[in-house]
Amino acid sequence: MSDPSPRQRLDTPRVSRSLAPRFDVEAVGRFSERIARFLGTGRYLAIQTIVVIVWILLNLGAFAWQWDPYPFILLNLAFSTQAAYAAPLILLAQNRQENRDRVALEEDRRRAEQTKADTEYLARELAALRLAVGEVATRDYLRRELEEIRDLIAELHGPPDTDPVEPSKHDGERRTKKTG
Repeated sequence: MSDPSPRQRLDTPRVSRSLAPRFDVEAVGRFSERIARFLGTGRYLAIQTIVVIVWILLNLGAFAWQWDPYPFILLNLAFSTQAAYAAPLILLAQNRQENRDRVALEEDRRRAEQTKADTEYLARELAALRLAVGEVATRDYLRRELEEIRDLIAELHGPPDTDPVEPSKHDGERRTKKTG
């Protein structure tokens, strides 16, 4: 039996049918960050300075078209409106950056804990290997033990035979010749 489509499933809620507009919070946040970044650039300050100078020159020089006479109240209103929108946008961008920094800090902390645990594990393994290597028989130790065994056998059987050694006919082995 095929899986019913999401519209037919009873355990899946339907999409909201409200007529209110839905906003993607992340899209709004990304847009506000772009604006906040632009407001903090030298390009923005240069453009704003040029606009203010042109505004003032046009209102001082063009007597017929003075839409904002000397106290430049309209210009002040534009700056106030800009500041009223810029401050929340900058705060929103700072909050988003703070959230990203917090997540990055938590990830760094988790990685540091994992690295510490891995380092401690490796240190314990290295210590165990050092102890194990300390218990491994070395060549000198084996040589000494074999010499001691040879000496013990020699003491039990008496002095070793000093028979002449004759070369064997097979594979270059040497065999001792025993006399009767």
